[in-house]
Amino acid sequence: MLFPPLTRPRGPLRTLLTRLHPYRIPLTLLLLALLTEVYLHNSYYTIHHPARDLDVPFYTSCQEPDLSPSAPREAAAIVMLARNHEVEKALRTVISIEKHFNRWFHYPIVFLNDEDWDPEFVSTMNETVSGGAKFEVIPKEEWGFPANINQDRAREAINRQGQQGVLYGGLESYHHMCRFYSGKFYTLKALREYKWYWRIEPDVEFYCALTYDPFVEMAKHEKVYGFTVALPKEPATCPGLFRAVADWKEEQDYRTTELWKAMVSPSWLPWPIRKMMSGLGHRDGRGDGWNLCHYWSNFEIASLDFFRSNAYQDLFERLDERGGFYEERWGDAPVHSLALAMLLDSHKVHHFEDIGYRHDWYFQCPANAPGGQLLQSEVLGGPAFEVREEREDGIGCRCECDGSRTRNHASYCLNRLTQPNKSRRLGTLGWLRSWWA
Repeated sequence: MLFPPLTRPRGPLRTLLTRLHPYRIPLTLLLLALLTEVYLHNSYYTIHHPARDLDVPFYTSCQEPDLSPSAPREAAAIVMLARNHEVEKALRTVISIEKHFNRWFHYPIVFLNDEDWDPEFVSTMNETVSGGAKFEVIPKEEWGFPANINQDRAREAINRQGQQGVLYGGLESYHHMCRFYSGKFYTLKALREYKWYWRIEPDVEFYCALTYDPFVEMAKHEKVYGFTVALPKEPATCPGLFRAVADWKEEQDYRTTELWKAMVSPSWLPWPIRKMMSGLGHRDGRGDGWNLCHYWSNFEIASLDFFRSNAYQDLFERLDERGGFYEERWGDAPVHSLALAMLLDSHKVHHFEDIGYRHDWYFQCPANAPGGQLLQSEVLGGPAFEVREEREDGIGCRCECDGSRTRNHASYCLNRLTQPNKSRRLGTLGWLRSWWA
């Protein structure tokens, strides 16, 4: 006998089944109802893919930069927040962006500091920036604790975060920076004349030549926000942020965009058990979770008008009232990302996949476009590029990094946040692979 005969349940299990037997039909119907409810709930968050890709690279090879006096330009600036002691790191960034982009387009670089500028920093940058440098000191009322917060309590929370090992949670200045970049940055008097900004940081590298004007292309294609890297947020830094933003979304009766769906990990628990999960971190009022994916904001090319809008500034004021920039360590990157997902259609967000970029350990490195490097171009002359080999699927221009490895971090969040713009659905195997590559 290959298999032993099935035996009838014994003991407590048999007793339970016997007692439930008269109710088997209503219990079966209840189970089916719960499964149906869970299925319909998760179906609501299914991303609907467009008939065609809604976001593609502006160009997929080198271009001849338009250097004529009549060449179109936008009211834009490159912006860096830096400290005086970071002069060497800031210089490396400026040299890199000048070499790979700004020596053709000559946009101004606005340097921001919460302290008075050191003359050495000023003279060093003035000698390096081709489009003019501006040095602004952030007003005291824009950098620091808001008036409505108890500073003693806030400092206790910051110390507690430091003791718990929350990333940068023990640094008061880091909390100020996150709050500043989340809201006050956009209303600075120093930036009022601009409509676009390109945020850079000290000690970053650009690997590829950017031979077109990203501000002009963003405006032409009606984009609002551009990024290079998408990552999961450290959970301990912002357990209450998603609930705060989701509550605001419900209060304002904003529709659920495809990009918001891309941010949500819907619960597979049935109602009302799902509702009970709402008290946990990274959950909304219905008990659904945030997958922690966000755009890495140390690189962003974006519309200042969007972040100056009433819709965004009202959200920031609500978050500021909640105190999460200090009680927790809410970062500007997830604040920007959740706001974009709440307020924008996905095609308004652009992935600059043709830009080679590194900050800290993470990088993006496109392969060079085959036959598109314009190696004989006089306009693209100047500092020598150590151009890597071209690859069949390459889209980069004179990239100096190894394009055989496009990025050194898991691609799950990048895939997740770009799915609403993709005509092809990523298969199960693709999602599994994206957790590791």
